[in-house]
Amino acid sequence: MENLRLPFGEWVEAIVDFIGDTFGWLFDAIATILGIVYDGLDWVLTTPPFWVIILVLGALAWWVKGWKLATGTAVGLLFIVLVDQWENAMDTLALVLVASAIAVVISIPVGIWAARNDTVSRIVRPVLDFLQTMPAFVYLIPAIIFFGVGAVPGMIATILFALAPGVRLTELGIRGVDHEVVEAGQAFGATRGRILRQIQLPLALPSIMAGVNQVIMLSLSMVVIAGMVGAGGLGGEIVRAIGRINVGLGVEAGVAVVILAMMLDRMTSALADKGGARAKRRTVSPKDTQASTATAQPAGAQA
Repeated sequence: MENLRLPFGEWVEAIVDFIGDTFGWLFDAIATILGIVYDGLDWVLTTPPFWVIILVLGALAWWVKGWKLATGTAVGLLFIVLVDQWENAMDTLALVLVASAIAVVISIPVGIWAARNDTVSRIVRPVLDFLQTMPAFVYLIPAIIFFGVGAVPGMIATILFALAPGVRLTELGIRGVDHEVVEAGQAFGATRGRILRQIQLPLALPSIMAGVNQVIMLSLSMVVIAGMVGAGGLGGEIVRAIGRINVGLGVEAGVAVVILAMMLDRMTSALADKGGARAKRRTVSPKDTQASTATAQPAGAQA
């Protein structure tokens, strides 16, 4: 029994070597595409003066939530500028946005598929369990082997790490739609696609947006680990601070990560808030304005 050992690790290494040799061209293409997208978004965020980006993000925060979130966003981003972490923060924001967008594009269709097909759900569930319970550092090993070092392996590891909640909450939201509402749509002759677009997705939107929110939060939690493979940004600063035992640098970069996380969290949460400022503005239609004017005119005439 002392010499009994299952060579599971060797099997995995052989599989990884086979995948690398067979699909190396595909990994090179993915790395090139992700690198171009990341570099382009990073250029957009870092090239203009910092106050332009602050104004744009502040305006976006005001549109989705209101002036309080806009003010908090502007103050938080200004703090990042004052501690000289602006470029690192924009590098991190670009990495998180690209990785989160890809994770959302994958997770929402898979979640819808799993919600509409029990067989797919049974297959996907253990895969999601594996992705969620695997230590985050383990993702870096195949990412480095297939994609080298830099921002791309950091994004790949982030996508794998953040994928699961988007799939789970999308499936949960679709399955949570009242069956009577779906049956009513079927009774009126609506197709499955129309029921999905006009009934299930709108009613499941809060759960789906909660999944998107979790994808973004998990992506931000991976920036430090991504920094260990040369992704740079705030994660790279934190890794550097650990190596030098530089408390000040570590706290500055860590607080910058927290500010980005709070900003993205509040914005994505507001998008699903049906009673938020954006939703209230959308409910004020021209007909409502005309009706209010027509109602007010007789009162003015009487005065």
